[in-house]
Amino acid sequence: MAQRKRDVPILFRVSPEEKEQIDRRMTELGIVNMAAYLRKMALDGYIVNLDIPELRELVSLMRRSSNNLNQIAKRVNTTGRIYASDMEDMLQKQEQLWEAVNTILLKLASIR
Repeated sequence: MAQRKRDVPILFRVSPEEKEQIDRRMTELGIVNMAAYLRKMALDGYIVNLDIPELRELVSLMRRSSNNLNQIAKRVNTTGRIYASDMEDMLQKQEQLWEAVNTILLKLASIR
C-alpha cells in the first residue's frame, strides 16, 4: 500500500448555509477539490485566483511570435537571407509583447 503524504485527518461540521457559501466561493475561484481548497485556506488564510485576460493574450502573442521566429529562422538557414519585412514583423510582435507585459504588471501592482 502506498504511503500517504497527509495521513492526519481533520474533520469538522458546517451548517447548510456555510456549506453553500464554501461551494459558492469554490465555484467563483474555479476550484473543484474541496480538500485542497480548505487546506489552502486553513494554512494561508486566503487564495488569490488571477484570471487576467491579458495574460491569455500574452501567451497567444508569445506563441505566434515564436512560430514566426521559427519560420524566419528556417528561411534564413535555407536561403542565407533575412528580409527587412521579417525584421519589421518581429519588432512589431516584440512591441506588442512588451505592451501586454506592462499591462499585466500594472494590474498585478494594483492588487492589494
